[in-house]
Amino acid sequence: MQEFLVELTTTIPEGIDPAEADRIRSAEAVRARDLTAGGHLVRLWRSVGELRSVGLWRADDEADLRERVLGNLPLWPWMTAVVTALQPHPNDPGRADTAA
Repeated sequence: MQEFLVELTTTIPEGIDPAEADRIRSAEAVRARDLTAGGHLVRLWRSVGELRSVGLWRADDEADLRERVLGNLPLWPWMTAVVTALQPHPNDPGRADTAA
């Protein structure tokens, strides 16, 4: 699987019933756990003071990420995504083959 850095910004439309927004956020948490268990969501951070998150995701390719993985998030209709495909860096201190 390929890795992606994904910045997600959520904009809840005006007029949405707060109870409905809370229900969708709860469904989002359940889906995130499922995606973690499936190896798609590796790490997730929240930007301080914003409805924006940055995550490390895995998928077969960007189309798979957008259509099958992100596209099934309950909040997806209210999200914008900036996706950056990643590849290993030869100086990555986390790489197993760089250990002495």
